Amino acid sequence: MGDFIVKQILGMKWLNELIGTVLSSIGVDLESSLGGGIQFFLYDVIKITILLCVLIYLISYIQSYFPPERSKKILGRFHGACANCIAALLGTVTPFCSCSSIPLFIGFTSAGLPLGVTFSFLISSPMVDIGSLILLMSIFGTRVAIIYVMLGLVVAVIGGTLIEKLHMEDQVEEFIRKANAVDIDSPSLSQKERLSYAKDQVIETCKKVFPYIVIGVGIGAVIHNWIPGNFVEEILGSKNPFGVVLATVIGIPLYADTFGTISIAEALLYKGAQLGTVLAFMLGVTTLSLPSIIMLKKAIKIKLLALFIAICVIGIIIVGYLFNIMQGMIL
Repeated sequence: MGDFIVKQILGMKWLNELIGTVLSSIGVDLESSLGGGIQFFLYDVIKITILLCVLIYLISYIQSYFPPERSKKILGRFHGACANCIAALLGTVTPFCSCSSIPLFIGFTSAGLPLGVTFSFLISSPMVDIGSLILLMSIFGTRVAIIYVMLGLVVAVIGGTLIEKLHMEDQVEEFIRKANAVDIDSPSLSQKERLSYAKDQVIETCKKVFPYIVIGVGIGAVIHNWIPGNFVEEILGSKNPFGVVLATVIGIPLYADTFGTISIAEALLYKGAQLGTVLAFMLGVTTLSLPSIIMLKKAIKIKLLALFIAICVIGIIIVGYLFNIMQGMIL
């Protein structure tokens, strides 16, 4: 049953077969690079778009029960490492990219929540959201997805705890530290309003994300069908001990989310890249990006920003190498 859910429901292998049948019926040679690329592109675009819509709808519905005011109150009840854990877990049901997480981070910080707790949230939110879990299950299987999320949460908790212990509150910009937090309860929503909110979020998010899906799948199709496997394996395979570092560095300047990078990751793995190297690339893209760093620079000073980047980069590299070591056992 579990295998059926992963392959046929989440992975939608039936959709790939259906697209192949349709393309073959109109004379497309699926064994050619062009035919295989078309099948890969259509299958991944449709599959990821369906998963995106379903996930956004479900997660947005859940989010309707956790407005910023309520999230702040939940986090305010906990202290120490427990608060970091709750913040990291809360990050899993919040926006899908680092840029959309930063406004919430600023709001939590200005509301007086401990700095380390807010950073646990900031690290976790783009790194280990529920969308990542479902998409990774559809491509790499349940064990990879669960371990990925667990390690991401560990990085978020350790990173936030370290920042808390270093007492770097003076590294937050003054306008945030002196902001007057207004504690206003959000009005309770009716069931109809929650469903309407979830629908609106699907439409809004799809408009933003769909271009990245098309670009990401297009790159994945080129890698999958035109880039020689030995070339990818030489750079990102086991022969290159610095593949994880290279993948992380390449991923950081890019701006996308899990939905835009999953096809590239799938194609790289198919061509011989190591699992941890592929995941390090995904983490680099989703956790750190130039737009998010620029936005964050407006809220915190250089010293804290550099520490945040260093924690994320080191955490991503460690996770990547751990997955490379475990690859034979979990794939």
